[in-house]
Amino acid sequence: MKSSRKLSEKASMLDFSNLPTLAPQVPVALGGGDELGVGDSYKPKTAPGAMMAFAADARSELVRENERLKAAADEASILKGKVSELAADLAQWDGASATRQVDPKQIRRSKWANRHEHSFSDPDFLALKEEILSAGGNIQPIKIRLVGADEGGDLYEIVFGHRRHQACLDLKLPVLATIENVSDQGLFVEMDRENRSRKNLSPWEQGMMYLKALDDGLFPSQRKLAEAVGIDLSALGKALNLARLPSMVVQAFPSPLDIQYRWAKPLTDALAQDGNGVLAKAESLAAMSEKPAAKVVFEHLVNGAPLGGGTVPPPTECTVIKALGKQVGVLNVLPDGSISVQLKAGALPKQRVAELAKLVTDFLRQT
Repeated sequence: MKSSRKLSEKASMLDFSNLPTLAPQVPVALGGGDELGVGDSYKPKTAPGAMMAFAADARSELVRENERLKAAADEASILKGKVSELAADLAQWDGASATRQVDPKQIRRSKWANRHEHSFSDPDFLALKEEILSAGGNIQPIKIRLVGADEGGDLYEIVFGHRRHQACLDLKLPVLATIENVSDQGLFVEMDRENRSRKNLSPWEQGMMYLKALDDGLFPSQRKLAEAVGIDLSALGKALNLARLPSMVVQAFPSPLDIQYRWAKPLTDALAQDGNGVLAKAESLAAMSEKPAAKVVFEHLVNGAPLGGGTVPPPTECTVIKALGKQVGVLNVLPDGSISVQLKAGALPKQRVAELAKLVTDFLRQT
């Protein structure tokens, strides 16, 4: 008993904290022989030895676990660094929208776009087209929204960028575009803002665009429309007055794009005071193959100013001349009783002018 207590006391005084490896083990022969056979194992002979072996095993497991944790920490640190690099790269694209090349044939114009065909043939458009051709495509993307699909693929509607789209369509180039899900009101507001910040729509085109939005019920009132697009209510009124001009008055100008905002009220007042007279003068101008400058036309319609080369009194009577259901000219009766006939270019071949003169002569002989 005493020897056993002494051994326990000695074992309790042992320090295993600095053991680097497993304690050496003594082979024990199974079955009482001196030689180890198959299935033999090593076992310590004494209780202190067993305790040392157990402590060494626990120490080794702690070392291995520590190594695993260190390796995981190193890997986590590497991953954290990569994540930081990716976050920095993504920060450079904050707020940017993805773009893609789209077949312009799969894109249609907005139903609220009212660009006159002259907008796609004027010098500014031709310069834009040349720039896009030189670059191999539009550098500044247009914006479109998905509206359906057909056998050719997805179909889109332009939010803004009608002129860039038309240029790519003419040049048979894919158009660079961003695709976003935009509401009808959102589309209209973005299109209007883009038009006014880039190549402004003409006053008449702007008015037609606003008028269609109101007629389609896109906005409940002129005030709500003005607030949405950020323009003065009086400016909106002028644009709408131009859009509501009779088509004959618009046709009297060389191009609708020439009509100015400041002409809206005088033209509207002139029509209110003498609508028939203004329309008669407009019909006469519309029949001209080469119209006077827009300002001259405006002054003639509003004030009866001469068109050039002397005073031209407004007609007291104007008769439209039609052929095959189309207007080809006008016959004007002036206050002094004189009569003038104006035919549109191409309405009568030059080789048949003499024939017309003979018909008029024969007709007058019969009166």
